[in-house]
Amino acid sequence: MVPSPSGSKLLIVRNSENDSPTHFEIWGPSEVKKDIPVPRSKHGSVYSDGWFEGISWNSDETLIAYVAEEPDQPKPTFTDLGYKKGGSTDKDCGSWKGQGDWEEDWGETYAGKRQPALFVINVDSGEVCAVEGVGRSLSVGQVVWAPSIENQHQHLVFVGWPSDARKLGIKYCYNRPCALYAVKAPSFESEAIQTRNAIEDMPIVNLTRSISSAFCPRFSPDGKFLIFLSAKGSVDSGAHSATDSLHRIDWPTSGKLGPSFEVVDVVPVVMCPEDGAFPGLHCSNILSRPWLSDGHTVVLSSIWGSSLRLVSVDVLSGNVSVISPNSSNFSWNVLALDGDNIIAVCSSPVDLPQIKYGYPIGKTAVDAKWDWLDVSSPTTKCPEKAMSLLASQEFNIMKIPVKDASENLTKGASKPFEAIYVSSKSKKGDALDPLIVILHGGPHAVSVTSFSKPLAFLSSLGYSLLIVNYRGSLGFGEEALQSLPGKVGSQDVSDVLTAVDHVINMGLADSSKIAVLGGSHGGFLTTHLIGQAPDKFAAAAARNPVCNLALMIGTTDIPDWCYFEAYGSEGKSRFTESPSVEHLAQFHSKSPISHISKVRFS
Repeated sequence: MVPSPSGSKLLIVRNSENDSPTHFEIWGPSEVKKDIPVPRSKHGSVYSDGWFEGISWNSDETLIAYVAEEPDQPKPTFTDLGYKKGGSTDKDCGSWKGQGDWEEDWGETYAGKRQPALFVINVDSGEVCAVEGVGRSLSVGQVVWAPSIENQHQHLVFVGWPSDARKLGIKYCYNRPCALYAVKAPSFESEAIQTRNAIEDMPIVNLTRSISSAFCPRFSPDGKFLIFLSAKGSVDSGAHSATDSLHRIDWPTSGKLGPSFEVVDVVPVVMCPEDGAFPGLHCSNILSRPWLSDGHTVVLSSIWGSSLRLVSVDVLSGNVSVISPNSSNFSWNVLALDGDNIIAVCSSPVDLPQIKYGYPIGKTAVDAKWDWLDVSSPTTKCPEKAMSLLASQEFNIMKIPVKDASENLTKGASKPFEAIYVSSKSKKGDALDPLIVILHGGPHAVSVTSFSKPLAFLSSLGYSLLIVNYRGSLGFGEEALQSLPGKVGSQDVSDVLTAVDHVINMGLADSSKIAVLGGSHGGFLTTHLIGQAPDKFAAAAARNPVCNLALMIGTTDIPDWCYFEAYGSEGKSRFTESPSVEHLAQFHSKSPISHISKVRFS
């Protein structure tokens, strides 16, 4: 569901099932004004995920640009002579050739999905046009309309990922190169006018040649500049996720696009933040309308250590300010903006999500102090018993000093990491609750202080929780993050054991009643821990764990992840689809499977 800019119309897309068409419903205030069926011969399902998704109304609400699967490619034809393609004949009509040429997809959750392509639909006529000039060399997404200029043909700006190279898996991987492109939008004029305009058309323009990653394009309200996020830290290093940066392009007032654009750094990657200072942007998306009333300040939700905070960024000066209260260590996520009014949601491990309304107190929204009010939400009632159990719990963020910090570490990697500790407020006698150590995946991800039903359930059963953000996690600066690759299975294991010893030494945990739980890289760590420190844990639960990198390398859609995490900065240059015996030995040595003989079973 995508509202129009004025809010007077609402687009609802109903994707096709089997061979049925995709339906575009245009709603007015209380009813469907138009239902436009688009057959599969025109395109397949509309992309609605976080990567390639892009649905954008133009300013006068007559056209909608969007991303959908390209039409089915024609299958080979069969005659009485058998399989036939390109004028040649072949008797292998019963083989895989009969399905058509194989094409690599984008991996996890994209298996079987066809190439994403750009389309524009005319709301009045229901006509659908494919956007010309892009070609199949790019997988496209996140389309937006460029500012409308009188007597000028409108442009579309979108993100393009090269699709003519090895795709590998893209899900959760920001280290895939991408760029912003501009192309002229289709014209719904007469065929003669279209033919004349086609001769004058400028080819597709790469707007961000000077940077290896660009996504989430957003135009300012006055159309004078375009901002975007970049994961160049990931692309350039090889990490699947890293510290983001924010950039600006000044849009030509004439509407005529030149061959090159200057990319201005607004918020650069932060390598080593000072204690308590801004650790850099860690934000995978921007609201479709993120602007405060001044027209040059955006509001973002960004990871800041072990919490999520609301920050405002002046895209002209680069000034970053925290606008959410940070005294409670709650996590905040922005939902919508209207002028200088913000709707957000905040929560903690022991506090249910609460809708908040924020407004500035002061002359300007940027320099103002923000006041936050509760918004009643009658649809999210919680049972009395659950509320009582949550009220009996508390949490805090612990700073854990790095064990045996050596001179070889960077300054950022030598700083304390964090863990979120959740426990009961009241203790009966000297008895300590059992402790569950919770480990996130990635490894370049993070656990923040937002509410989680599964973790709240565990704490309500009488367990204390230690949620560890080991070095390599997002939200602590790029030096700390980049300290882990090449040291997986050792540095991250050491950090978790250090955090466990920290709470034991504080008298917060009984060393005989500790369990560990993690998924993906958290499962990798879980299985490493019960192999390297079998006496430390009474129980372990590993979800989809990475147990043997030497076997994973031949079956995964992200083999480059194995090389980067096992070899560090050398991983990109060493990467090959045919690993040597030396490489396999390295992968095995970094894997939990190498410690399996030490695991204790009860």
